[in-house]
Amino acid sequence: MAGYKPAAIQTYPVLGEKITQDTLYWNNYKTPVQIKEFGAVSKVDFSPQPPYNYAVTASSRIHIYGRYSQEPIKTFSRFKDTAYCATFRQDGRLLVAGSEDGGVQLFDISGRAPLRQFEGHTKAVHTVDFTADKYHVVSGADDYTVKLWDIPNSKEILTFKEHSDYVRCGCASKLNPDLFVTGSYDHTVKMFDARTNKSVISVEHGQPVESVLLFPSGSLLASAGGRYVKIWDMLKGGQLLVSLKNHHKTVTCLYLSSSGQRLLSGSLDRKVKVYSTTSYKVVHSFDYAASILSLALAHEDETIVVGMTNGILSVKHRKSEAKKDSLPRRRRPAYRTFIKGKNYMKQRDDILINRPSKKHLELYDRDLKNFRVSKALDRVLEPSCTIKTPEITVSIIKELNRRGVLANALAGRDEKEISRVLNFLIRNLSQPRFAPVLINAAEIIIDIYLPVIGQSPVVDKKFLLLQGLVEKEIDYQRELLETLGMMDMLFATMTRKESTSVLQHTSDGFLENRKMES
Repeated sequence: MAGYKPAAIQTYPVLGEKITQDTLYWNNYKTPVQIKEFGAVSKVDFSPQPPYNYAVTASSRIHIYGRYSQEPIKTFSRFKDTAYCATFRQDGRLLVAGSEDGGVQLFDISGRAPLRQFEGHTKAVHTVDFTADKYHVVSGADDYTVKLWDIPNSKEILTFKEHSDYVRCGCASKLNPDLFVTGSYDHTVKMFDARTNKSVISVEHGQPVESVLLFPSGSLLASAGGRYVKIWDMLKGGQLLVSLKNHHKTVTCLYLSSSGQRLLSGSLDRKVKVYSTTSYKVVHSFDYAASILSLALAHEDETIVVGMTNGILSVKHRKSEAKKDSLPRRRRPAYRTFIKGKNYMKQRDDILINRPSKKHLELYDRDLKNFRVSKALDRVLEPSCTIKTPEITVSIIKELNRRGVLANALAGRDEKEISRVLNFLIRNLSQPRFAPVLINAAEIIIDIYLPVIGQSPVVDKKFLLLQGLVEKEIDYQRELLETLGMMDMLFATMTRKESTSVLQHTSDGFLENRKMES
C-alpha cells in the first residue's frame, strides 16, 4: 500500500504595504506617549537649540516640555484669554506668543513674566514668528491685519491691511529679515517686503488657508487649505508647481523634515501624510485617534509631536540602535566536524545503507489520512489558524472539495460550529486570492442549511450576510469579465499593422526579400 501524501498547502503572495526606505525610517519610532492638555492643542514648536525643548499651546496656557519629559518643566499662563500660538526664537532663549485678546507677548525662557507686550491688534492673534535678524516679530490676527514689531523699542513698525478676512497663519524667511508670508481665510497667500510697505507676491489658494511653510532656501512655498496642499515657485512670481489632494478633510498644519527632503501634513481626517519633496508623492502615512491641529519634528527627526482636537498630545521618540553584547562567544565545534564523511564516495564492493528520514504529519493530515474529514476541517478552523495562516484553511477546504467530501465535512454542525465556518467565509470571501475556493464552499453551505434557516437568530444574520457577499462577489466577477472583454477589443483595434515579407524576383534574376504591410 502506497504511503499517504500530505495535503498541498498553496502559497500566496503576501499582501500589504510595500517596504521602502521611507517605511523603515518613519516606522522606527517607539510606542507614542500621550499627554493630556487642558484644551485643543493649537500649536507645537521645537526649540532650534539643545536640549530641543518644545512649547505646547493649549487653552490659556503655554507649557514647555523637555524632550523626554511627560510633565511640563515650565508654564506661561499670564494671558487674559485663550493663547493660540507660541514660537521660539532662533537661539531658543525667547518665546513669542499670541492670544485671543489681540495681545502679543514676549517671554524669556528662564523667567515667567513677559519681557515685552505689543498692543495693537483688536482681535485674536493666530500667528507669530521671529524675523531672520532676531530683533523683529511678525504677527497676524483676525482683524485682517499683519503687523511688524520692533523688539528693543516694543513699538509697531509697519501694518499691512491687504487681507480681507482672518489671518490665520504665517512664517518669516530664514534668510531675508525683510520677507515674511501670511495666509488668510480670504483664500490668498501673500509675501510682504518690509522695505516696500506692501506685498510683493500674492497667490490664490482657492480655499481658506490654514497653514503656510516657506522652504529654507526661500524659493518654494507650501500652503494648506481645504483638502489641498499646494507648492508655489516664488522665484517665478508665485507659479503653481503642484497641487496635492491626498487628505479627505481640511489640512491644518505643515512641517518640513530636518533634511528638507520630506514634507509632512496633518489633517482633520486624523492622518499625517509624508511627501517626497522631489516627486511630491506620498511615501508614508501615520494614523491618529483624533483630528490633528498641529505637528512638529525635533532635530534630526528624533521626536515627532502631534497635537489633536481632544487635547491629547502624542509624542513619539525614535528607537535607539541596539548595542551588541560584548560577552565572549562560546567556542563551538568547527564546520569540518559536521561535514566529516559527507563527501565519501561509495566503492565498488561497498553496500550503501540509507537511513530513512521520518516525516511527521500535521494534525489535519493525520485526520485526512484516517478519513476524519470533519475533524480535519475543525482543526483548520481554530482561531490560531484562521487568523495567522488562513491559506492553510483554504488549502484544506480545496483538498476536501477535490476528494468530493466537502459537503460531508460541512454537514451536521451545531450553532457554534457553523458560526465558526460562517465567520471565516465572511472575513475572507472578498479576498481575490481565496475567492475561487470559498465561493464554492459558500454555495455548498447555502444548499445544505437553507431549509433550516429561522431556528437561530445569530446564524440567520450571518447566513444572510454570507448570501449577500456571494451574490456581490459574483456580480463583481461578472463586471470584471465584461471589462476585460472591452479592453481586449480596444487593444485589438490599437495593435500596429504587422509587416509581412514577400520574396520577389529582381531584374537580374535573384530573389529579393521585400516587406509589405498587411
